[in-house]
Amino acid sequence: MKATGIVRRIDDLGRIVIPIEIRRDMNIRDGDPLEIFVDKNGEVILKKYSAIADLGSFAQGIVNALHESTGLLALLTDRDAVVTLAGAAEREFVGRRVGTAVYRAMDNRETVVFTAREHTQPGSVIAEGGDSAFTSEVIAPIVVGGDPVGTVVLATTDAGKSVGELETKLTQSAAGFLARHMEE
Repeated sequence: MKATGIVRRIDDLGRIVIPIEIRRDMNIRDGDPLEIFVDKNGEVILKKYSAIADLGSFAQGIVNALHESTGLLALLTDRDAVVTLAGAAEREFVGRRVGTAVYRAMDNRETVVFTAREHTQPGSVIAEGGDSAFTSEVIAPIVVGGDPVGTVVLATTDAGKSVGELETKLTQSAAGFLARHMEE
């Protein structure tokens, strides 16, 4: 753990304010859920909660099925990072922050499609690098109780391939299925 040098007092309602600098660094927004851990040394640890990451092997099964049926890279993101994927090495994508195209899909609660023919690099799936690593992708938001909690992404780096209506429908179906599963 890293000490920040910031000390805060708990108010009479048991609340503590997380400084804006830490919230910015950790990409914590108003309303974001935080998970509370207590270790045996008496330390209280706050961690951003990811309902998508809690899906574990179920989520992995979804992206595996998408990859096997399409031959495309299938990714599952939460609001901040890639959680799991099929079709590429984990070290390439898992844990990497999501980019502007993913935020746009979540914020607008609508599917975003970039085909190889129309790809204009308006944003990227992955934040690092700035430019899109893909030549074509479809990004469908997972919306639970009206709130976007992540996305399902099908993508390719092959300039000869492009996502189409079928891939869009598959991605939307997977996102809808995951949303219904999480609402139960």
